[in-house]
Amino acid sequence: MFEYKSGIGIDAHQLESGSQLILGGVLIPHELGLLGHSDGDVLIHSIIDALLGSLTLGDIGSIFPSEDASLRGISSMELLKRVDKLRKESNWQVSHVDATIIAQKPALSPYIMDMRKNIDSVLSIGLSSINIKATTTDYLGFIGQEQGIAAMAVVTINRTQ
Repeated sequence: MFEYKSGIGIDAHQLESGSQLILGGVLIPHELGLLGHSDGDVLIHSIIDALLGSLTLGDIGSIFPSEDASLRGISSMELLKRVDKLRKESNWQVSHVDATIIAQKPALSPYIMDMRKNIDSVLSIGLSSINIKATTTDYLGFIGQEQGIAAMAVVTINRTQ
């Protein structure tokens, strides 16, 4: 018999000049980047929060506090690896990841396959189990005014009892 659990993650960061735009571990050419304690990768942060939620382990801030100077500028992919290690230690398997990036600009569709591959390089669940979508807010709110980017994710995990 299988046991299933799901978690939801949401993250948003401010855009600023002088920072890099990294989403799903992919460096995306753009005049603005995401401000954050780590590399600001909202997609990976939302997946981390969803994975932690499915494991009932709190959230990204409780595991990786912004006050921890050793995490300054760290790759969010490295943070995902650390959380995935916790998942493995708990004997759960990731069965599916579904995520949405919300950004007015830049167009993200050319980068989605590379994002999926990066996520699979950590979770090892196959590309058919990782879905990433991108949408805009049609110029509404802080995202539409190009002041920030957000992402949401759902992660489903399972194990055999």
